[in-house]
Amino acid sequence: MSLPPILQGLALPVIGSPLFIISNPKLVIAQCQAGIVGSMPALNARPASQLDEWLAEITETLAAWDRDHPERKAAPFAINQIVHKTNDRLEHDMQVCAKYKVPIVITSLGARTDINEAVHSWGGIVLHDVINNAFAHKAVEKGADGLIAVAAGAGGHAGVKSPFALIQEIRAWFAGPLALSGAIATGDAVLAAQAMGADLAYIGSAFIATDEARASDAYKQCIVDSNSDEIVYSNLFTGVHGNYLKPSIRTAGMDPDHLPESDPSKMSFGGDAKKAWKDIWGCGQGIGAVTAVVPAAELVARLEREYGAARARLGLAI
Repeated sequence: MSLPPILQGLALPVIGSPLFIISNPKLVIAQCQAGIVGSMPALNARPASQLDEWLAEITETLAAWDRDHPERKAAPFAINQIVHKTNDRLEHDMQVCAKYKVPIVITSLGARTDINEAVHSWGGIVLHDVINNAFAHKAVEKGADGLIAVAAGAGGHAGVKSPFALIQEIRAWFAGPLALSGAIATGDAVLAAQAMGADLAYIGSAFIATDEARASDAYKQCIVDSNSDEIVYSNLFTGVHGNYLKPSIRTAGMDPDHLPESDPSKMSFGGDAKKAWKDIWGCGQGIGAVTAVVPAAELVARLEREYGAARARLGLAI
């Protein structure tokens, strides 16, 4: 599989996934400077006018980095757009992305031809996240350039498909850019994703426990202290099934092992839909590999070392 030029030349074949509330310019910049794609949801900028300020900060800082480090230029960045009818900011946020010619737009919870065409008009590419093969077909039919396969174990909104099944079904017909999400927190897992047929790994939860992430100290420490046994899959909090940390649910006064089902019609991803994510902490199953809160660059360096060691074990060129 060949990647578009914008996704070639990464220090590591990784996209830092957009973390609702948590990702901010500081984390995005650190990820890009470390050589992986950094990303954040447009909705993290509150009020909406802040998105313009944040994109200016990201583009100007990365341009300065490239001037000072021509031997190791920054990776491109991505902005996540929630393409759901309850997102009342989508039109505004897309206009701001157009102003800064955002190189990569990640779309979620809805695939729309007009959104894809808008990104293409300024020279960007669109990656759409999907939880099954049927949604993958719809996204490509509507003009998405690439796909993010969100398999079982991913943080936040996640699917239930095994990554083996999901990747093989998509690769049976799609030869374009394909990233895999789901419990990836080591360099070994990055290589495994490629071995299955993905081009890139999509890593989120491990970056919550970094210095730059806009998460509470308690949230970060909970990730360090927890493993996959402390993750529960529920649709109670947003109407869409996702993975969450049990300790945060207990703190909120609920029993994580006996949660009721939510009414999917009550989904809301508008400009003020943040309370659930602030109090109930999204997280994927891969956090057993996270043993300390570190700078994002240090996390990427660890992933690079592990990736190289995994390739060496298999007799592959590093």
